[in-house]
Order: sequence, then structure tokens, then C-alpha cells
Amino acid sequence: MGESAVSGGIRLVGDVFALSARGMTEESAASVQPQGVGGSARRLEQRGLATASAATGARPADVDWSDELRIGLRGQVRRLWAPRGGTVVQPGAWERTWVSLNLAVHGGSGVVQWEWSENVTAATLASTLRRWGERGVTAVVWDRAPGHHGNADATVPVQRIEQPAYSPELNPAERVFESLRSRMEGKTYGSLEAKQAAVEQAVQQVAADGEQMKRLTGWTWIREALAQLPIPNTVFQ
Repeated sequence: MGESAVSGGIRLVGDVFALSARGMTEESAASVQPQGVGGSARRLEQRGLATASAATGARPADVDWSDELRIGLRGQVRRLWAPRGGTVVQPGAWERTWVSLNLAVHGGSGVVQWEWSENVTAATLASTLRRWGERGVTAVVWDRAPGHHGNADATVPVQRIEQPAYSPELNPAERVFESLRSRMEGKTYGSLEAKQAAVEQAVQQVAADGEQMKRLTGWTWIREALAQLPIPNTVFQ
């Protein structure tokens, strides 16, 4: 299969893009299969992880999964237990104010990194990646959101691997967000600062339980894919 150089340091591997701060090449786009969330299409998306990770030079212990969760006063209505025939009333807030929780999780170790930001622009997320890199994060897998690209990324040493488009089910960080939503939604907080403080406390609680995080995010297909990388690591064994 031939390769052709592209700008921005993007390498297309199967149906997974791998971004490298070192700059790479792109394999023929003709190899890309239709996107999907089930059946053979989903298995193909999962198989691309090992090749994409190897293309960045990542080791099994290097790869974290990252995403952003927007927290706002306009929350979600949750299901509640109530007497049969009764009317359930949940208070709500409609103020359109937001803050973003930027999170990265390593399923093998259960270690969670997180930061808060007022937006998810490329410059903001590049700064977040840079700080995570200083703490030991060397590669992240995330989606193809606009904020995950830009000139600001050129100076970030953390390797970036893009998961297939419209595939949140492939990102373990989403499982952490589900856990957080179950703890924080269906309530009113009065101010964005109060809700952010409640979410921060919830993040600290889930991050403190490394074994639970490994059960929640250390998926079998991820462990198997990373075990194929050149340098073995006992974290995923």
C-alpha cells in the first residue's frame, strides 16, 4: 500500500488517524471502510488501534483516552422512582452558561487526569495537553472535534491518535462521563460555580478508586490491541 505526504502530520491507518508532533505520512484513503457502530464495521474500527498506536511510537503504558464534557446550568432530566399515578416534578435551570471538564483516563492503571476550561478551542486544549505531558502523559486517543486540531498542536509533545468519527462507544472516557452524569444531573445548583464544585468532588471520588476505574475503562479489546505494540508492559497483562 503506497503512502503520500500530507500537511499537518496526519497518518491514515486503516480507519484510524494518528497525529504525531513529529510529522508523519498518510496511507491511501482507499483503504477506509464505511463507518459504523456495530458488526464488522465496529470490529474494523477496533482493529485499527494497534496500528495507529504503533505509528506514533507509543508503548502500551503510554496511551490514554481523552474527551471533554460540557457542564452547564441547563442540565438533564433524570429518571426517578415515584408512586404509581403520581406527578414527578424536577426543578430545572435554563441559564445558558457552561464550563468544560477535560479528562484523560488510562484503562490499564486506572489513573485519571482532568482539568477545567472555559472553552474547548484548539489553543486551550493544546495547553491542557502540554500540562498533561508534563505529568507523564505521552499519547492520547480522542475524537475528531474541531478543537483537537490547529497550529497550537505543533508545539505539543503529546502524540495524538484520532478515533473513527461518530464513535463515542470506542472511547472509555465516555464511561467516566456517564458515571459523573448519574451523580450530578437531575438537581439544581443555583450557580455554575456550585455545579462545577459538585462535579469536581465527584471526579475526585471516581479517580480515587483506581480498581473501579480499571473495571470501567480497561476494556478487553483495548488491552489486546495495546499488547501488540513492540514494547510489552505488565500494566495491561
